[in-house]
Amino acid sequence: MSILAPPAALPRSLYLETTSRCNSLCETCILTFGGREPARDLTWDEFRRVVDQFPRLDRVLLHGIGEPLLNRDLPRMIAHVKERGAHVLFNSNVITLTGARAEAIVAAGLDELRVSLDAATAATYARVRGVDAFAKVVGNLERFAELKRRRGASRPRVSLWFTALQDNIEEIPGLVPLAVRVDAAGIYLQRLVYNGLGLATEQQSLHGRLQRRQRELIARTQEAAARAGLDFSASGAAAPEVSLAPSVADRPWSACRRPWTLVYVTVHGNVLPCCIAPWITGHYDGIILGNLYRQSLQEIWWGERYAGFRHDIQTATPPEPCRGCGVKWSL
Repeated sequence: MSILAPPAALPRSLYLETTSRCNSLCETCILTFGGREPARDLTWDEFRRVVDQFPRLDRVLLHGIGEPLLNRDLPRMIAHVKERGAHVLFNSNVITLTGARAEAIVAAGLDELRVSLDAATAATYARVRGVDAFAKVVGNLERFAELKRRRGASRPRVSLWFTALQDNIEEIPGLVPLAVRVDAAGIYLQRLVYNGLGLATEQQSLHGRLQRRQRELIARTQEAAARAGLDFSASGAAAPEVSLAPSVADRPWSACRRPWTLVYVTVHGNVLPCCIAPWITGHYDGIILGNLYRQSLQEIWWGERYAGFRHDIQTATPPEPCRGCGVKWSL
């Protein structure tokens, strides 16, 4: 592959899948319905092969499609990128955040733990996330908070994440007392990425269709969070109601800067343009921009596929997975 003139500095932000296995069966996740790649864990050697190609790393997200805590090398991976000076975080269902694993995560220096919850009751949790684990999750978070207090650790910052659906929006106010109970610092509303599978449907989406009752629920949550000293925000640091408002921008996808600032790498080494693309695309092979097990970061980042992607995302006919960006999910 020929190398074009560098259009951008090498990225300092990395999304890296540590596993493509999961112990949940979420009705909004493509993994529940077959995924995109064969399930496996990232090995330590593969991890080093990827991260050591980046001259500088400011931010590392050790998640993708899968549950990071299932990889036994995760604490070692956290410690390595912390030694590189990066801010490190991952999303997790925390079903296995127990005992020695919890101790190891704190000791490794993790900066943020984002807990995918999607419910404030056991019944809704089981319906949306596909497993009866609500009580275990809450118990694990309570013990994790006690572990941090015992060690005098301020990190990782814990937050609760809620994918808003028609089916669960009534429960978002219940996250406030739950966050207080587990010593979380904030609550984050995520817009549904829908692809027609399970509950990930257009009918479940609240984007551009908030009713009075739903606006009141969000406002009540905002007020309760403020009283409790909690952050209440949405993906991309937008206000929750703003994140669910329809976009009025022409070509909203063209505002995306991800192809110039970050890299998403799957457990199989495939480089994708962002963390949203694999969820929505109907042509997975078409969004693979290279493979870091077989090519160098420079070859991929400054290569023809990336250059073509960057060009097309600024036109009226963007790459296929970008056509709904700013419409189906947050920028």
